Amino acid sequence: MTDTTHRADDPALVRSQAAERAEDIGLSPAGAPTFGDVVAARFHRRDLMKGVLGVGAITAALGPAALASRTAAAQTADTTPSFGFRELSSTPTERAEVAEGYAADVLIRWGDGVLADAPAFDPRAQSAAGQARQFGYNNDYLGYFPVPGASDPSRHGLLCINHEYTNEELMFPGLGRQDWGGPLGRARAFSGMTPELVAIEMMAHGGSVIEVRREGGRWQVVAGSRYARRITADTAMEITGPAAGHPRMRTAADPAGRRVLGMLNNCAGGRTPWGTWLSCEENVNGYFTGRLPEGHAEAVNYRRMGIPARWYNWGDHVERFDLAREPNEANRFGWVVEIDPFDPTSTPKKRTALGRFKHEGAAGIVARDGRYVLYSGDDERYDYVYRFITEGRVTGDRARDGDLLDAGTLAVARYNADGTGDWLPLVFGEGPLTAANGFTSQADVVIETRRAADLLGATRMDRPEDVEANPATDKVYVMLTNNSRRKPEEVDAANPRADNRFGHIVEMLPDGRDHAAPRFTWDILVRCGDPSVATVGATFNSRTSRDGWFGMPDNCAIDADGRLWVTTDGNFPSRTGRNDGVWAMETEGAARGTSKLFFKCPFGAELCGPEFTPDGETFFVAIQHPGEADPEDARAAPATFENPATRWPDFSPDMPPRPSVLAITRQGGGKIGS
Repeated sequence: MTDTTHRADDPALVRSQAAERAEDIGLSPAGAPTFGDVVAARFHRRDLMKGVLGVGAITAALGPAALASRTAAAQTADTTPSFGFRELSSTPTERAEVAEGYAADVLIRWGDGVLADAPAFDPRAQSAAGQARQFGYNNDYLGYFPVPGASDPSRHGLLCINHEYTNEELMFPGLGRQDWGGPLGRARAFSGMTPELVAIEMMAHGGSVIEVRREGGRWQVVAGSRYARRITADTAMEITGPAAGHPRMRTAADPAGRRVLGMLNNCAGGRTPWGTWLSCEENVNGYFTGRLPEGHAEAVNYRRMGIPARWYNWGDHVERFDLAREPNEANRFGWVVEIDPFDPTSTPKKRTALGRFKHEGAAGIVARDGRYVLYSGDDERYDYVYRFITEGRVTGDRARDGDLLDAGTLAVARYNADGTGDWLPLVFGEGPLTAANGFTSQADVVIETRRAADLLGATRMDRPEDVEANPATDKVYVMLTNNSRRKPEEVDAANPRADNRFGHIVEMLPDGRDHAAPRFTWDILVRCGDPSVATVGATFNSRTSRDGWFGMPDNCAIDADGRLWVTTDGNFPSRTGRNDGVWAMETEGAARGTSKLFFKCPFGAELCGPEFTPDGETFFVAIQHPGEADPEDARAAPATFENPATRWPDFSPDMPPRPSVLAITRQGGGKIGS
């Protein structure tokens, strides 16, 4: 997607902000009833013009079921906060910081060895062959899997890690800002990018599997592990499900349409009950360049996905990323990839039944009848929240459950103004999903999931990112990062603020607490931002301290006690006066909507990952793109390898800040946050 309001050569623009600004555009069509339409239907327009109904009154009127349940919980629950740690100060810092009484140890960093034959890391002598054996760049999702037969499953396991994207200006010595394409790309850009550098970038994408063990109170990577694996943009993968073999998936290199090389821009993910890792392709549009042939059948499809965006110039050197030379390749990205972490020789599978869009995650839960339910957000402004229910039931037999994700029902959410919601099935032949609208099979529906959801009238959300179900309460939490493009007339009940710069969190409860139910109720847990600024409209509990509020919720995790932890992306000092980090969020009782700052990223980084061990005594987090410049601070120097935006305490010209995975533990032992 090309955002014409920002120049690609803007020295303050950086790669992680590229996706965010491109996501500002929002390609889903308008047309669903707005919040104003809903209110006008229920209340006399003259009363609204007089200002009889304030924001609180409107919210109460439109969400009685959800608010009633909130009130009941507040009256019956213990009012003692469930998080016992001493809160951090939110003052921006260059170093990572964790709450008092906890230790945050670096487990692995970009360039560290994953495979036994990995070379020592030298950022001034990088190679594609070396990077294919080393830890990749910009680690995002973290999934912990206990090693079979481990004496303590919470102290010995595999860690599966996504490598989402690369920052060339911070990776490659001598590559100045003028030499790379910038996040939006221009014909004159990428003058410093060579085929060799592109090959390194491709190897730095994908994912890593590492074996980790906690000994003597500290976590370490197990060297020479038989489970160790690197997945890259060139790893062979199988295409399964409704789109497998379809003509729209076929290319010159793969005339059968069943095999693809690599996964791209893998953001969040999930773990299945049968022990596999789900890795989610998100902003895949940025990897394609070139133009489709005139009148090509994929033109509408690609426009809805923002393809091509040319954030990278891989298509200049690798034919399959150039639409003019391989027009179908882009249909083979944007999926959920299932990987067996225990078999490094296994072939990853792109599960097309789950739909093609910018998947932020794939967190799941078993429904009452034994079917597996996956939730996923489409991380773009004005896009949707999805659910997938398997056709088969989880049996507990790993071999029998292995292909459950190839058949089931994909649905998209509609949030009604009365606090109820509906799951709208995306099934070929039902409603508008017919040949009259260009759908001739379920393959077409999953390839063009976004357009199918448009036709069903799904609710256009403010960048849905991580979606997680709490097994203790059956509530589902949706992180909505922001949407500064939402106009006043586009406000609706589930997205209640125009110019929503700080995001909010939606809480859903399936009818009968059954995740396979066709309907749900919902409420807004919190509107984010600074509560002391009235125009922001934040709704944190009044117990929240000046350090406890946050903006731009991104990922989240549920710990062993069913408590919610929220990570953020975008809290630069120029925006919120604080770093990104991890906040512990109360969801029940009188303290509901109270949050506390637990961990702070170093300046310029976002917080990804979050993952607990089963016993709740270790919290793994991922630090992504440390050293980036603040995109809204005109004083910030352009970030490069030699000159990162931060005066990093351990920075040297020979070793730039490195994305890394940290293991957080409580000194003296015990559960995190208690």
